[in-house]
Amino acid sequence: MSVIRKIHPSPSIDFYSVGTGSELALPFIGGIAAGFPSPAEDFLDISIDLNKELIKNPTSTFYGRVKGNSMRDAGVENGDLLIIDKSLEPSNGKIAVCFLDGEFTIKRIKIENDCVWLVPANSDFNPIKVTAGNDFLIWGIVIHIIKTL
Repeated sequence: MSVIRKIHPSPSIDFYSVGTGSELALPFIGGIAAGFPSPAEDFLDISIDLNKELIKNPTSTFYGRVKGNSMRDAGVENGDLLIIDKSLEPSNGKIAVCFLDGEFTIKRIKIENDCVWLVPANSDFNPIKVTAGNDFLIWGIVIHIIKTL
C-alpha cells in the first residue's frame, strides 16, 4: 500500500510524494445535472480511480499544499492541495511552482523574449521579474487543484 509522505516544507507550499501503488475504486455518478435533477441510481454501478484520472506521470508528479493567498483570484487558495507535474514543459500562462532564490512560490508564468515574469493573481502582490541574477527554476506545472468546500 502506498503512503503519502511529506518530503519538503517551505513557507509557501509543503510537498508530498504521490502514492499510486494502490487502487481505490470509488462510486462515480457521471452526469450530475446542474439544472433539473436526474435519477442517480442509473449511474451507481460505475466506479472511478482518482489516481488514474488525475496522475498521468506518477514518477514526476507531487502533491503540494498551498500556504498563502497570492493566487486566490486564479482559484488557488490557502490550504488547497495541488497536483504538480514536473515532466511538463513550462508555457506562457501556466500556473507553476517555481524555485526563486531559495524559496518556492506558486505563480502564473509569463514568458517574454528576454525574461520571465512570475505573476500573482491577487492585487496585493506585485509581479516578480526574474533576472540573470536570480537563482531560478520552474519546478513543475500545476495540473489540478483539489479544494475543500
